[in-house]
Amino acid sequence: MLSLERLTGDIADALQAEDASRPKHKNFRPGIGPFGEPQIVKAIATRLRQIGGPYSKTVTKRLPDLLIPQEWAIEVKLARPFGDNDLEWEHWSESLLHPYPGNRSVLAGCLKLIDRAGPERRSVAIIGYEHSPPRLNLEAVIRAVELIASEVCRVRLGKRCELVRAGLVHPVHQQSRLVTFEVLGVRDQVWWFSASLRLRVETFAGNEQEQTTQ
Repeated sequence: MLSLERLTGDIADALQAEDASRPKHKNFRPGIGPFGEPQIVKAIATRLRQIGGPYSKTVTKRLPDLLIPQEWAIEVKLARPFGDNDLEWEHWSESLLHPYPGNRSVLAGCLKLIDRAGPERRSVAIIGYEHSPPRLNLEAVIRAVELIASEVCRVRLGKRCELVRAGLVHPVHQQSRLVTFEVLGVRDQVWWFSASLRLRVETFAGNEQEQTTQ
């Protein structure tokens, strides 16, 4: 069985190796820091497949973002307070903390994973980028994720796994901070039934809207 500790280390290694290749995204400066979630997840999947073993059939999907068959279903979110221009983004933490089903926050990712069928264990991975040393410490927002998940969304998270890798090539995104949690389930089944029903209705409505516009 692939442990979350090993998975976290292998993803951190994959990010560092990809960054060392000095990749360039659009008109941003070299480095993996400016990449969007889809590009980062794709790069992770490619690097993990190169390891082989339990990662040999790793794929990217709509849900979950990253699937390691028979091992892990992983939702990936970015925590990036500063842009390529070294200016702080005003609303950067909203994509992490929004506590409702049907959006793309870390907390909504937990709810989607709980609602997903399959043999894989479930995890959320927060990929943060910071100055070295950090000008804005990500600990506060990560702790807020833990508290809102537990006290508001009734989600049971496992022990936090966290790795920092310094020496990245981008002048702003100088180090990565990877935080992972296993998503164990919910503490309030009545609340979860209501949230799950809402998520299914919103998903159905979104699919219907896509079909009518095609």
